[in-house]
Amino acid sequence: MAVDSEKSVVDVKVWSLCKIPFWHTSIASSSSSSASASVSGQSHIHQAVESSSLHSSNAISSMAKSLLPSRRRLRLDPPNKLFFPYEPGKQVKSAVGIKNTCKSHVAFKFQTTAPKSCYMRPPGGVLAPGESIIATVFKFVEPPENNEKSIDPKSKVKFKIMSLKVKGEMDYVPELFDEQRDHTAVEQVLRVVFLDPDRPSPALEKLKRQLAESEAAVEARKKPPEDTGPRIVGEGLVIDEWKERRERYLARQQVEGVDSK
Repeated sequence: MAVDSEKSVVDVKVWSLCKIPFWHTSIASSSSSSASASVSGQSHIHQAVESSSLHSSNAISSMAKSLLPSRRRLRLDPPNKLFFPYEPGKQVKSAVGIKNTCKSHVAFKFQTTAPKSCYMRPPGGVLAPGESIIATVFKFVEPPENNEKSIDPKSKVKFKIMSLKVKGEMDYVPELFDEQRDHTAVEQVLRVVFLDPDRPSPALEKLKRQLAESEAAVEARKKPPEDTGPRIVGEGLVIDEWKERRERYLARQQVEGVDSK
């Protein structure tokens, strides 16, 4: 009986010893699997957060770009106003300097809310990089109802300058802006401001200078181009510089040939 009891005790110990490792192994495996699952879950959460942050940042960047004004291609002088002398019942003139600040050719054109009483010279054009022009704007000033010469500096008439990048030098045609409407940009909306012609002011003096420069440029364009052909000196003697140089060269060759003999 003692032997059997000892054997049973030994069997119980062996069974306990065999059982313990499996129990600990399952605990370790379950804990490791839980840890790996936790790490994997955190990784997915981190990726989801990064993806959400990336999408939100891209959306914010796109929104910011859409809100920012497009880079201007032209520089205007004055930048946002057109000054006219207030002379009721007469056609008056204003001027605005336009300069291309891009590295490519830029076409421009005027638009106005009062096409029946206003027109521009030139109405549009193509400017090379760095090129500038002074455009003249003509406007008929309506007389006041009470026939009094009271200056109202405010006017509902506005002008808009559009711009478009073009490929190289070309002749201006209004259809350019119709064909590439998606690539056109509004450079500036110019507001009309009236000045008293009898009262000197810096704006009025600057307007007079710009108008004088514009008229001088128009007269210069009307002049025929200078003739770069042969010059006529004296009584019909034509001097051809290329022919004269060639004759001197042949004469020098003959002299050198005689000296070598």
